Amino acid sequence: MRDIYLYEDCDVLKNLLGIKDMKLLNDAEADYVTYRLKEIAINPLPGDYDYSHLLQMHKYIFQDMYEWAGQQRKLNIYKEEPVLGGLSVDYSDMFNIPRDAERALSEMREKPWADMDTHEAAIQFSDSFAKLWRVHPFREGNTRTTVTFCCQYADSVGLNPNRELFEDNAQYVRTALVAYNAVFDDMGDISKPEYLIRIVEDAITRGSRKQ
Repeated sequence: MRDIYLYEDCDVLKNLLGIKDMKLLNDAEADYVTYRLKEIAINPLPGDYDYSHLLQMHKYIFQDMYEWAGQQRKLNIYKEEPVLGGLSVDYSDMFNIPRDAERALSEMREKPWADMDTHEAAIQFSDSFAKLWRVHPFREGNTRTTVTFCCQYADSVGLNPNRELFEDNAQYVRTALVAYNAVFDDMGDISKPEYLIRIVEDAITRGSRKQ
């Protein structure tokens, strides 16, 4: 079955710029998204850190690129990961996205962040971060949206992680999220949460956490 998000004559995402070359699309997306992310860093996107807020975040970040910005995906996804030997993380079924996202976000909001030391905060933030990322609500832009959303939330509760550390090590962060979520029905739990926890703790330590 053809991916409904791709142009019929090429394997490129349909976009508002009408670009059908993958490299050109990636370059344009990087420029537009970087601009929007800088805006959000200066002026946080208001909301209650619920699923609706997450959708609004994606819409803001990708508004220049995709007509479906801010809308949850309408198909299930499978992404082969070299770190998993070609297997994919078990992302949420498209029909379960709202439920799974709200569950992860509710759990995140209910944690007693003010009572945690840096190490415990890093463990708990990594867990919420990874659980939300695993939902993968969107056809494209899940990692950038989740990182931005969770960092803004972290700022709101006084953790204040150094965002540049995530930006400068974007591929490491994504690989760490994959490794964290390497839990399968047939193969069991082969996850390695320590990689994500390490960079999150480093980000909080380098940031200006309010005591």
